[in-house]
Amino acid sequence: MGWSIHTSTEEVAMPGREDMPSTIRRSNEKAQDTWAKTHDSAVETYGEGERSHRTAFAALKHSFEKVGDHWEPKGRKGPSDEQSERSYRETPVPTAGGVDANASKEHLVEVAGKLDIPGRTDMNKAELVKAIEKANNRRTAKARER
Repeated sequence: MGWSIHTSTEEVAMPGREDMPSTIRRSNEKAQDTWAKTHDSAVETYGEGERSHRTAFAALKHSFEKVGDHWEPKGRKGPSDEQSERSYRETPVPTAGGVDANASKEHLVEVAGKLDIPGRTDMNKAELVKAIEKANNRRTAKARER
């Protein structure tokens, strides 16, 4: 009796693609791939849930920053805020909501300009981060209404 091997070309659905937040869906393919691949790997390790989502966002924030209702590549790779510099086991601190809080003030002023934030040139870094995060949240909420 002869054996035949059947291989399927059908692609298996990745949970990261199904669970992808809308802000990432509106981002470029590299941002989507980064989030989905990390999410799926984390699901294999930790199971589906909050920890897998946090892990995927941590990977995304290493190379991307949230600008308005989507994610854009950062000028440099690395942690985006104090929380992303910490170990998972350490006590969590608030994140900057995708804003690259570790970027230079000049970069933050540039991002604030893209978002039409008034008074941006007079703000310090902490004020810029908060203003950008607030503007991002408004734009994300507006985009979700569409």
